Amino acid sequence: MSIFDLFRLDGRVAVVTGGGTGIGRGIALGLADAGADIVLAGRRPAPLHEVAAAVAALGRRVLVVPADVTVEDDMAALAEQAAAFGSLRIWINNAGGLQGEPMKPLADTTLASWHTTIDRNLTSIFLSARVGAPKLADDGAILNVSSTASATRGAPTHGPYSAAKYAMNHLTQTMALELAPRRIRVNAIAPGHTQTADYVNTSGFTDEKFAKLATKQPLGRIGRDDDYAAAAVYLCSDAASWVTGQTLFVSGTP
Repeated sequence: MSIFDLFRLDGRVAVVTGGGTGIGRGIALGLADAGADIVLAGRRPAPLHEVAAAVAALGRRVLVVPADVTVEDDMAALAEQAAAFGSLRIWINNAGGLQGEPMKPLADTTLASWHTTIDRNLTSIFLSARVGAPKLADDGAILNVSSTASATRGAPTHGPYSAAKYAMNHLTQTMALELAPRRIRVNAIAPGHTQTADYVNTSGFTDEKFAKLATKQPLGRIGRDDDYAAAAVYLCSDAASWVTGQTLFVSGTP
């Protein structure tokens, strides 16, 4: 057997939440390219169906399930449909982000905004453990999409978001320990600066500002979808069968 065979995901079904745009789209297409059949979940059907067409073009089966990751009934229905679709072996918790919320100091953050950010970036992970993991096959893999904002330092104007992502990293370790008896591995990736629609909306950055930001990065560029897709394929494949409870910073910086 070639070492490259360990990275194949043939015959496995993968759920990707927030799979219609940005990093989720890239991860979904990367997993499909490695052989997985894909279940795309999100609140907006239109972009999900666009990605579904791209997955189908790669020769993989695909299922679209409209769902809000902060609603337990939606997550339970997603898990049921994914398990019925085939051998559910992979669950990607990607949905979250700032979701258009402007970046503000804590004193200017409303309680409603706090709850929305925490629910999307942390409660959704809890719900995946509660209703998703029981449907996951033994020897499966869960991947949580964190952020470099989760690093162990303060993040002015990003308080709720960075706190949720930091907690996500800790929850990843707890999930890894609790699911270890079933040999389900749980890891996270922490993307760095990436020109996603969410980042554009919340930062107000123009293409020129992103280009300037790239020059300040140690490796001279910002993140691309395939950076995170490659990390996801590794952590969800047999190549990472001895890796669990880890947060991998995919950020182009030490």
